Amino acid sequence: MVTISHIVRKIIRESPFIEEAMKRDLISYGNLAEEIIDKIEKELEKKVKHSAVVMALRRYGEQLNERFEPLKHFDYSSDIVIKTNICDFCLIKSNSLHSKIKRLYEMVDFENGDTLSIILGNYEVSIIISEKYKDDVVTLLKDEKIINKEAGLVALTISFKGDFFNTPGVIFNVVRRLAWNNINIYEIISTMTELTLILHKKDSMRAYESLEDIIGVKKNKK
Repeated sequence: MVTISHIVRKIIRESPFIEEAMKRDLISYGNLAEEIIDKIEKELEKKVKHSAVVMALRRYGEQLNERFEPLKHFDYSSDIVIKTNICDFCLIKSNSLHSKIKRLYEMVDFENGDTLSIILGNYEVSIIISEKYKDDVVTLLKDEKIINKEAGLVALTISFKGDFFNTPGVIFNVVRRLAWNNINIYEIISTMTELTLILHKKDSMRAYESLEDIIGVKKNKK
C-alpha cells in the first residue's frame, strides 16, 4: 500500500539538494510540506493533512541524520588557472581514431600553453583542445562520427595543496557549488593534485566566484 511516507521518500530522493539540506538540518519541514503536498495528493488521489506530511518529513529526516557522516576535513586553499579558447569534441570510439589521436599530440604545442586532453570512455572519446586547432581537428576527424562539438569553452583548473587524491568528497563539494549556481560542466578531468572543469566561457566568472569562499585565492588567466 502506497503511503504518505513512501511518496515523501520518493520525492526527496529525486531532489538531492533537498535531501542534503535535510541531512544537515537546514530546512523547514513545514515549508517543504507546503511545496510537496500537491504532488502527494495527486499520487494518492485524495486530500492529506499538512501535519501528516510534516511528520513523514521529520521521520525521514531523522533516518537521514542517523546515516549522515560529515565529509573528512580538507584544506581547499588552492591556485586556480583559467584557460580560455577551448573546444570540446565528442566522438564514437573506433579503431581508426587511435592513430589520429597520436597526430593530435604531434600538432599541439604544449610549451606555448596549448591545451589537449583525451578522455577515453567505453564507447565514446572526448577531445578537449585549444580552439585555434578546431579546423584542423575537424579535417583530421572528417571520417569519424562526431556526436557533438562545443566551442567558446574555458578550462578551470584547481591545483590542490592537500591530499585531494585520497580525500572523499572533494570533487563532490566543488561540483555541488557550481550546480547550486546553475553552472553546467561539460567535462571533468583530474590528476593526483589537479581538478579541471570544462565550462562555457559565459559561466567562468560565476564559477570562480562560486568557489572563491572555499578556495580563497586569486585566479590566473591564460
